Amino acid sequence: MKTKFMFCTALLPLWTAPLALAQEHTKHHGEHHEQHAGKQMKPVDHSGHDMSDMEHSQHPSTARPATQEQPQDFHDHSIAYGSGTLHNAPNHPDHVMDHEVLLTMVTIDQLEAREHEGAALKGSLWFGGDFNKLWLKTEVERENGETTDSELQALYSRAVAPYWDLQMGVRHDFRLEGGDSKNWAAIGFNGLAPYFFEVDSALFLGEDGDSALRVEAEYELLFTQQWILSPEIEINFYGQNDPATHTGSGLSDIEVGLRLRYEFTPQFAPYIGVNYEKKFGNTADFIRMEGEDTSETMWVIGLHAWF
Repeated sequence: MKTKFMFCTALLPLWTAPLALAQEHTKHHGEHHEQHAGKQMKPVDHSGHDMSDMEHSQHPSTARPATQEQPQDFHDHSIAYGSGTLHNAPNHPDHVMDHEVLLTMVTIDQLEAREHEGAALKGSLWFGGDFNKLWLKTEVERENGETTDSELQALYSRAVAPYWDLQMGVRHDFRLEGGDSKNWAAIGFNGLAPYFFEVDSALFLGEDGDSALRVEAEYELLFTQQWILSPEIEINFYGQNDPATHTGSGLSDIEVGLRLRYEFTPQFAPYIGVNYEKKFGNTADFIRMEGEDTSETMWVIGLHAWF
């Protein structure tokens, strides 16, 4: 037994040597990895001087991990935008545009029934990536069983700043009773303003020198993850009088809505609400001549969806 014990004691260093070598290799590999990460994330001050010497003076165990490095400049931040990630467009290399992921999204903002046999449809479709999109927007309104307003916009949209797109294209007003169809050139901005207000603005120039300006804003107030209250406002201005369409120069009309929806899923949300419209100036005069009221309040029920 003594001989066997002495033999095992002699072989013990041979058994423990591979384990010690493995531990030493792991330790050196971890130190080398931390040094390499520190070199990859070496800071550069705004004067352009290399500050890597300060990194080499630190022990690898005290070096800041690469994942904790903070950007040195605001323009290096990546900002979530739409379906992907958008770097600050004016400072982002152009070659990244070649790798944009193309997506399609259809949004039904309003599909609703209103009082007095009224109905409304407001929606959009866009196709493209984070920087470049093709937008189609449509609005249709009906009162007393007749279509009173119908338009379609086709726009090219270009990201010019985080959360903001420059849009330009054409708008077509379809032929309505008592008027002719009309074409407009359109240019405007669409995006997210501070405090998360969704803003859509556009300047329209008609074929005969007519002009119009439209500004829309919407906000979403979350009571819970399912119950969402959405106030919105639309303001229209015109540069001329047009009796055929009952629009007057200056401030023409304001439409304010308040809708409460319940999201069964983010893509499917029925709602109820109230909608208020008020005519002003010469537009109100045209409406009075037709024997109609210059303001109207309507209860609505509808559906908000996207896919």
